[in-house]
Amino acid sequence: MDNNPVWSEQMPAVQFRVARPTHQIEKIKQFYHEGLGLPVIGSFQQHQGYDGVMFGLPDSSYHLEFTQHEHGVPVPPPSEDNLLVFYIPDADKRNAVAQRLQAMGYPAVKAENPYWDVNGITICDPDGWRIVLQNTSGL
Repeated sequence: MDNNPVWSEQMPAVQFRVARPTHQIEKIKQFYHEGLGLPVIGSFQQHQGYDGVMFGLPDSSYHLEFTQHEHGVPVPPPSEDNLLVFYIPDADKRNAVAQRLQAMGYPAVKAENPYWDVNGITICDPDGWRIVLQNTSGL
């Protein structure tokens, strides 16, 4: 597989963002920045009633954005098999991230799909969305 993928002519995008609402943005910042170690690549406050933060994956070409509206209500989590999967080939580094999150109050949970329990550690973020710290290199 090519490590430097090029977007096709049919999809000439230059950036990819996954955006999601939250009602507890400070806990989300702590979980994804301090817990997972993702770099904060941008943030905003009171933009048409929204606050937000963006985390690089690993840079600004691919990133996660979380937004919170000033009048927002709790956001229900998706199913237990709706996941963000982080591939971490180094088991010691993966375990260090999981231990850091555990110390912050985010323990591992059993995955709905047993595949993710073989080489992965599944953890719920503050909103109940699940991430997997997968100890493989991907595809």
